Amino acid sequence: MKSVPTSDEGVSPRRKNDPDRVKRNIIEVATAEFASNGLSGARVDEIAAKTATSKRMIYYYFGSKEGLYLAVLEQAYAGIRSLDSGVEFDGLPPDVALRRLVEITFDYHEANPDFIRLVSIENIHRAEHLRRSATIRSINDTAIEGLAGILKRGQKAGLFRPDIDPLDVHLLISALCFFRVSNRSTFSAIFDVDFAARKTRESQRKLVVEAVVRLVLKK
Repeated sequence: MKSVPTSDEGVSPRRKNDPDRVKRNIIEVATAEFASNGLSGARVDEIAAKTATSKRMIYYYFGSKEGLYLAVLEQAYAGIRSLDSGVEFDGLPPDVALRRLVEITFDYHEANPDFIRLVSIENIHRAEHLRRSATIRSINDTAIEGLAGILKRGQKAGLFRPDIDPLDVHLLISALCFFRVSNRSTFSAIFDVDFAARKTRESQRKLVVEAVVRLVLKK
């Protein structure tokens, strides 16, 4: 059985007695480290130093550097799905619910560039680590089910096209919201656009919402 690292290894007794808080802090710092430097470039020593813990403590909780990276990915995906689950979509008309879902997705991507970087990094690794996580698959299956429910209600009401697949709509929403964050540096440099400007952000938010809703609406 693994022994818990003691306080004289860089963790105060107060923090040692609150392991959930310690793990949350490690994941928060590790998120920024992996997002900035990738899996190969991130250093566990650096994460340990910034969290006032030790490598042994990190490996105790997460098993390895790859285990910590996977925990960071799981937390990143859980973040956006927690926003989805916090809205009572069933109480909204289907077209309003769809608009709200797109707005939430847009706002999360805008506010969490580290999430975008992490997903991009994992795509470089061909989802090698993500595939190991039943948690991430379960989280995203729930998201598709929620979207499917909105679309089904809209189809039943005669508002939405009958030939729309929930996964395709999810792909469209993700693509539009993801691209403007993942490619903002190159896009801004080429076209001299300030993505941080409020007017630009609000205009693009409206455009993304309208693009999705108009595609789904029955002609």
